[in-house]
Amino acid sequence: MTSMIETRTKRWPVIPTLLVLAAVAVMIALGVWQLQRKNEKEALIALFQRNMAMSSLVTYPRLPPVEDRFLYRKSSVVCLEPVRWDPRSGTDRKGKAGIRMIADCRTGAEGPGVLIDVGIGDDFASPKWKGGTVQGTIVPGPEQPTVIERMTGNATPARAMLIADMPIAGLRASAVPSADDTPNNHLAYAVQWFLFAAAALVIYILAVRRRLRP
Repeated sequence: MTSMIETRTKRWPVIPTLLVLAAVAVMIALGVWQLQRKNEKEALIALFQRNMAMSSLVTYPRLPPVEDRFLYRKSSVVCLEPVRWDPRSGTDRKGKAGIRMIADCRTGAEGPGVLIDVGIGDDFASPKWKGGTVQGTIVPGPEQPTVIERMTGNATPARAMLIADMPIAGLRASAVPSADDTPNNHLAYAVQWFLFAAAALVIYILAVRRRLRP
């Protein structure tokens, strides 16, 4: 009897089993982490929804990174001069497609300035706008760090952007993103990781049983 147990123990692939179990543990940990991220994202969306319901103005955050408490709040800035235009595709508030005219505005002698979406046009021609006071909604800027940049620690702080309530002459008002548009796919990611862990474990057990079959 002892000899049979020893024979089976020798035949069982111990090191591959440990590696598979370690991989399964990592997958489960990633699934649990995604569930935690889901709760955090739901709290963040709730904050954004409260921000959207507020009508009072906040001081525009000049330096990135922008705190979440500022996003989707109303604010006002003075653009002394648009130093650069960054036209991008977008839609107006009626859903019609066009070109968003984003001005990189100088607001003082120093600093990164302020990004302002002054409205939607039909072509890439820069508006004849020299600046002024703009009131609107603070939203995440168009240049957000990628997942790889965040993971490698090479992400630069993202700037926010102000979407003007009233477009400048000759343009249409740009659509304002909703807090409900904030992606929250963490539950799906968690389920995927748990399924990967279960599949890896089942496949490995079946493979080992086949190998140990007389």
